[in-house]
Amino acid sequence: MLSDTHISPHSLSMRVTGPGESLVPTDVVISPPEPGWVLVRIMATGVCYADIATASGKSASPDHPVTPGHEVAGVIETLGDGVTGWRVGDRVAVGWFGGSCGHCRWCRSGRPVHCPDRKIPGISYPGGWSERITVPADALARIADGMEFFTAAPMGCAGVTTFNAVRHAGTPNGGRIAIFGIGGLGHLAIQFASRMGYETIAIARGAEREPLARSLGAHHYVDSDAMDPGEALQALGGADQIISTASTTKPVPGLWSGLNPYGRITLLGVDGGEVPVPVAQLVTKAQAICGHRTGSPVEIEEAMNFAAVNGVTPWVERLPLADVNEAVTRLREGHARFRIVLEPGVTGD
Repeated sequence: MLSDTHISPHSLSMRVTGPGESLVPTDVVISPPEPGWVLVRIMATGVCYADIATASGKSASPDHPVTPGHEVAGVIETLGDGVTGWRVGDRVAVGWFGGSCGHCRWCRSGRPVHCPDRKIPGISYPGGWSERITVPADALARIADGMEFFTAAPMGCAGVTTFNAVRHAGTPNGGRIAIFGIGGLGHLAIQFASRMGYETIAIARGAEREPLARSLGAHHYVDSDAMDPGEALQALGGADQIISTASTTKPVPGLWSGLNPYGRITLLGVDGGEVPVPVAQLVTKAQAICGHRTGSPVEIEEAMNFAAVNGVTPWVERLPLADVNEAVTRLREGHARFRIVLEPGVTGD
């Protein structure tokens, strides 16, 4: 049933109307949520590398403008008919997973992120670069007690992705995990791996990044400019898992020699490229290489709860929602160090 809370009939959204166009502020009329959906007032909304393609406007037109954004944290304002288990005022997060069919084999087995009808905020429906967003209720994750919105927003995508990549790899307790890249994903993967009790190795370019890596929890640091990463990992005893968070797959072949028997390389960075695989080594050492997708709302909650208890925190830079074009440009050009999170209702300088 719809709540009795008074809702503004308008919401400021950052929209793109065509290829190569800038995102522009647009006053959007907000309709009551459909049955099974909820209206969320956004308090913080992230800018993810995966948003760049959406923000380019390739799928937009003046008749069908696009509002990107899929890392949302906010407060429920209105419940559509049939929504149970949630109340107006609940603090919620929404990530890359934006709802699913609920009845296919993947949904029924607890893996809705692989549902063929899975929805994505900003692609399947207007996304989070806005003051409000309307989403299916099954996309909601409950924000951990005491966690602020600017921490919760990246947890819906970057947080749960790195959390799951570490914990689902089957690495032996006390094993050794190497994280390639210390950026928006890597700085979270280092924290999760070290807090879960793994001997954690950070790999990045330049000796100047070692203090940062160690402050995140890394036990070792490898400067890939000064030494071969694979050889450096061998010298440390080899890695049971290597997580590549870089936005390119080019460095991956150089990591194989540092992988232990039964080890796994997990790819989180995506560039559309290909990775040559040393098949003989893969077979004789029983190794594996795999990709990894995001997580379900339940897994987002698990990631947030673990982070809250163990002090895992995304490093974010706050910008006003109106500065989203600057945020996208910086991310595209590689000038965004960790996570950029936008704040609706705040005016830029």
